[in-house]
Amino acid sequence: MATPSPNGWALVARREFVVAAAILLDPSGRVLLVGNDWQGHGRVRYTLPGGVVERGESTLDALVREVKEETGLEITSVKGLAYAVHVEDRRRNDRAVSFAFLAEYQGLLNPRDPDGFIVEARFFPVEEVAMIVPIPPLRDPLVTYLRERVPGRFYAYGGWDGRALQKA
Repeated sequence: MATPSPNGWALVARREFVVAAAILLDPSGRVLLVGNDWQGHGRVRYTLPGGVVERGESTLDALVREVKEETGLEITSVKGLAYAVHVEDRRRNDRAVSFAFLAEYQGLLNPRDPDGFIVEARFFPVEEVAMIVPIPPLRDPLVTYLRERVPGRFYAYGGWDGRALQKA
């Protein structure tokens, strides 16, 4: 719902969410990505499996649930935090904080996304990730982690287009 602002512009309700995502590697070192068709128009975007942490749910519980829904795989252990990303997008009036965890898994790929957004799940060579993940805050930290394997880094962006976070 839009709310009038002091300068007469309508303000859109602020969206804030926390995301848990999994970095799952196969024995060849390829990373699992899921193809998302968020808007249902056949425009598939690849991301790590994961999703929004629901109210009352822990981040790790969300990780396990989302991976199961989006890939059919069961998380058997979480090895640690690979990196965290904060996107403060003033243009869209939203904030997202995302945690990517290195995890181990078992099972067979069999996506059963109840939201209907996931159209495929498959493993990609690290070299292809930079070309296939289109959104800079989702792509750049992942590519850096896969190449360097340095855990625990924090990234801040001022928008989904990858611009730097600007301080007020």
